[in-house]
Amino acid sequence: MTEPACGPLAHGAAVPAHSHDFGQLRYAAAGALVTTTTAGTWVAPANRITWVPPFHVHSSRAHGETDLRLLEVPQALAGQLPAEPSVFAAGPLLREAYLAVHTEPAGSPRARLLLDVVRVELVRAPREPLRLPEPRSDRLKAVTDLLHADPATPATLAELGRRTGSSERTLSRLFGSELSMSFPQWRTLLRVQRAVLELGDGVSVTATATRLGWANPGSFIEAFTALVGRTPGRYRKEAATRTA
Repeated sequence: MTEPACGPLAHGAAVPAHSHDFGQLRYAAAGALVTTTTAGTWVAPANRITWVPPFHVHSSRAHGETDLRLLEVPQALAGQLPAEPSVFAAGPLLREAYLAVHTEPAGSPRARLLLDVVRVELVRAPREPLRLPEPRSDRLKAVTDLLHADPATPATLAELGRRTGSSERTLSRLFGSELSMSFPQWRTLLRVQRAVLELGDGVSVTATATRLGWANPGSFIEAFTALVGRTPGRYRKEAATRTA
């Protein structure tokens, strides 16, 4: 790993698609970062670290006032991390070592030691399961773009098809063949990703469920827990503790 970089991003700020010949670790010390690659979209609030391997084209969008901290990972070391983009849960040691690197002179003995701690902790850190696959075909992308713009919409696949000029049958087939999931599964995953951002901002469980289109808090809690592995209430509490 080499010298760090950092910079503020305003809410909604976007970084266009690009790639590097090195890997990149991306951490939002405040706010949250949404990273999109051809493999899918990942959401990383302030308790998560995003990994983008070398040569992977990626774009970004900030959620909230985002304090972005970046670390370059040379190709020689990138093989120690996953071959595909990933998001890791940042435990206390990993988080503090990552932040401390940015306060040290590049190449100093302390900076090298902290980078070693980051590398070792990343290898053993749990990976987050919330990858939202993104479509390749223009017909399906037209539908998913509408859902990205309004995850709470109650529109059926047939209604979305009429708005984009495709049949429900064709779109249903494309969801299965391109994304390996059904339309309801994809929309639920999108909503849960957005819920991670809302809860990380301190929005209540009930308000989050309403904002994102669930019929009632109970169905939201069930869907969130199944995908994230803990209840939204617990996730919200943990997020508040980690960013305090």
